[in-house]
Amino acid sequence: MGTHTMSPLGLSSTEEAVYRFFLRNPGAAVRDARTAAPMDGEGVDRAAARLRDRGLLHGSEARTWATDPGVVVARLTEEQLDAAYRTLRRLADPRPILRSLWRDAPAPSFAGGGGVHAGSAIALDRLDDLGQALARIDRAAFHADAEILAAVPNRALVPLSTAHTISLGLRCLRRGVRVRTLVGSEAPTSRTGTEHLRRLRSHGAEVRVAEGLSELVLVYDRRTALVPVDAHDIDRGVLCIEESGPVSSLVTLFERLWTAGTDLADPPASKPGTESLTGTQRTVLLLMCTTTKDETGARAAGMSLRTYRRHVSDLLALLGACSRAQAALLARERGWV
Repeated sequence: MGTHTMSPLGLSSTEEAVYRFFLRNPGAAVRDARTAAPMDGEGVDRAAARLRDRGLLHGSEARTWATDPGVVVARLTEEQLDAAYRTLRRLADPRPILRSLWRDAPAPSFAGGGGVHAGSAIALDRLDDLGQALARIDRAAFHADAEILAAVPNRALVPLSTAHTISLGLRCLRRGVRVRTLVGSEAPTSRTGTEHLRRLRSHGAEVRVAEGLSELVLVYDRRTALVPVDAHDIDRGVLCIEESGPVSSLVTLFERLWTAGTDLADPPASKPGTESLTGTQRTVLLLMCTTTKDETGARAAGMSLRTYRRHVSDLLALLGACSRAQAALLARERGWV
C-alpha cells in the first residue's frame, strides 16, 4: 500500500475517492461523484455524508466543496494518534482482561502443580520442575510493575541465567521496574552467572553480595514469592506463595540481608588454583572424569540424571572448559582430581 493513500488516516477507499473528487471539482454535486468512486451510488452518498459529518466536506448535496487538505490531514492525524494512545493505555495494563479470562477458566487442579491465578483462593502452589518454575517466573515478572527482589545463591545462577531469564530481566528494567539482586559469597560464581549479573547491572539492576545466603528467593511487587522446595536442589521444584504473611516475612529477610550486603562493583575474576569445590562438586567432577555415561555417574552419585548433568554444566563453566575432556585436564592441572 502506497504511503500517498489516506487509509492510515482512517478513511476507506470510497471516502478517499469522494474527497479527492471534490478537491478536483470544487462546487460539484454529490451525484457527480458517483462515477469517480469504486462503489454504487448509495455507497458514495453514505461516504459523502460521513465526510460531511467529520468536517471533510461542506456545502450542500447540490454544491459541495472539500475542506483544505492541510486542515484535513492535521485533524485526521490527531484523531488517529489519540485512538492509538488510548489503545496503548489499555495494552499497558492488560491485567483486567487477564482477570476476566481467568474467571472463565476452569478451577486449577492441585495435581501436577496446577497454576495459581488472580482471584483464586489458592495461596500456595507447587511447581514440580524447572520448566514450570521458569514459566511462573516469566508470568510474575510480566505483571510486576514496581520492584523485583531476587536472592540467588551462586549454585542457582547457572539454571536461572539462561538467555530467556536475562532478556526477561532486561525487559523489566526497561519498563522502569526496580530490580535488586543478592548473590552469595560462599562459593565461586560461574562464568555464565557473572555475565548474567554484569548485563543486568549495566542496565540499572542493583546487585549486592550477602554473607550466608543459602536459599533462592524471588519476590514480585511484595505480593508473590517463589522459593525452592529443596534449598539444595532447585530441580525438585518451586513453591509459589501469594499469602501476605509469608511473603512479608521473606521481604523482611531480604531487606535484612540487603542492608548487611556490599555493593557488587564488578564480579572479580577467579585466579587459577584458588577456587574451592563443594563435596558434591568434587564427587561429580571425579565421576565425570572416570565414567563414560552420565547415567552411570548419576547412579554412583546418588542423584537424578538431570541434577547430575546440571552439576556437570556448573563445573564446565567454573573451569572455563568447552568439553568434558578439557575440563578433566584443567581439573588435574589445578589438583582437583
